[in-house]
Amino acid sequence: MPIRFAAIGLNHSHIYGQVNLLLREGAELVAFHSPEDDLAQAFAEKYPQAKRVSDRRAILEDPSIALVLTAAILNERAAISIEAMRHGKDVMSDKPGMTTLEQLGEVKRVQAETGRIYSVCYSEHFETRSTVKAGELVAAGAIGKVVHTVGLGPHAIRNNQRPDWFFDRPRYGGILTDIGSHQCEQFLFFSGTDTDAEVISATVNNRGNPDRPGLQDVGDIHLRTPTTTGYVRVDWFTPAGLPTWGDGRLTILGTEGYIELRKYVDIAGRPGTDHLFLVDGKGVQHIDCSAVELPYGRQLIADVLDRTETAMPQVRAFKAMELALTAQKMAEIGTVWQQ
Repeated sequence: MPIRFAAIGLNHSHIYGQVNLLLREGAELVAFHSPEDDLAQAFAEKYPQAKRVSDRRAILEDPSIALVLTAAILNERAAISIEAMRHGKDVMSDKPGMTTLEQLGEVKRVQAETGRIYSVCYSEHFETRSTVKAGELVAAGAIGKVVHTVGLGPHAIRNNQRPDWFFDRPRYGGILTDIGSHQCEQFLFFSGTDTDAEVISATVNNRGNPDRPGLQDVGDIHLRTPTTTGYVRVDWFTPAGLPTWGDGRLTILGTEGYIELRKYVDIAGRPGTDHLFLVDGKGVQHIDCSAVELPYGRQLIADVLDRTETAMPQVRAFKAMELALTAQKMAEIGTVWQQ
């Protein structure tokens, strides 16, 4: 019998990706809660099988619902996740899972108390075929031991009409908390550690949007483990001429070669997404990852049923957010962001 799941909070369009990755694995979407009528209407049109409920307790108190998804406004996600876990539900949150270190501490405490699964859908890893393929190659020893990563996460403000909360620092949590958390998770994954990592330095700034003083439009992080280092840059400066929302890239340097991912576009001209370039002692090759399986949804469903941690270790979900939130705090020391 398929697991039944529901959504609480539809404010970010990532909710559609979260729902779809479960639907394609046979899970059943049964209900959703959203106070915003426009968001609810669009969601209901896409998923007519799901019942809109006016009170989220109808979801939380339904014993047949095993998993709750949320892509609410960013600073509201932790409270929704905590409430769901306290009602015996497992959780899949959009990234970031929370916007402060205090929220992280509370989510960790409740997860430990309840024994529920708390998963963050870091889609630039779990829903990106080239990243999944890179993980397979690294695990197989294709580039030797990983020593350094460079993660670039440019995004476009133009790709949709951003709501006011997107420009409100307390509500979106800062650029490193938000889109930087993707990169922190990938650094941990490719470094082969879920716990032993730290932030060396971090910066944020508003370089090109003076009319939106609460927005941080560029930021970077320098990370390290005992055996690797990493650099992250995220920004909101994707040019209008690029045919997608961002030229996301990841370079993984090993002792015997390196891998470069062009996740969403190859500006050299190859069509499509998920381009992987492998350089090793034998030469240079381009690998088309368009047919690579995305296992996260299948694995998460198995975890819900079997109480395992195959989709993502629980400690990594928390450590990635700890790194992003620590970097955000470090970058903002001495800076007061206008609201």
